[in-house]
Amino acid sequence: MLANHVPETPGDVVHTIVPSARGFAEHVDHQTVEGGEDPVFGNVEWRTLICANKTPSNGLVFGVASFPCHGRLNPHRHEPAEFYYGLTGSGTVTIESEDLPIGPGIAVFIPANAVHGVVAGEEGLCMAYGFPTDKFENVAYEFG
Repeated sequence: MLANHVPETPGDVVHTIVPSARGFAEHVDHQTVEGGEDPVFGNVEWRTLICANKTPSNGLVFGVASFPCHGRLNPHRHEPAEFYYGLTGSGTVTIESEDLPIGPGIAVFIPANAVHGVVAGEEGLCMAYGFPTDKFENVAYEFG
């Protein structure tokens, strides 16, 4: 494994290779439920499974969000891009005024800084989400 490359001549670029975190497995039931009834955020609940301040990981935040019947994640934006992947139920993801379906087997890509929100269908919605950042707390949500 490489640790650091020291420039051989002035002007050479120094590349640092950081060893990746070790692999691990995390069960959704081992993480605390966050969210719920919040007039700004909505009534979605989530559990973050991969996050550098909770798990030995880096470069990725991954979790599972659950919505009750007609539950909401209010429109917001944030700097990193995000993805959703439908697990159960159904709903609508609105990105910059465009409605997209979400349900089992459907992946949705949300570009960085795009205004987006979610409304669950009659049977509720459970979906995975992820960001290309180390920690969930690095994602600055802007509502309104």
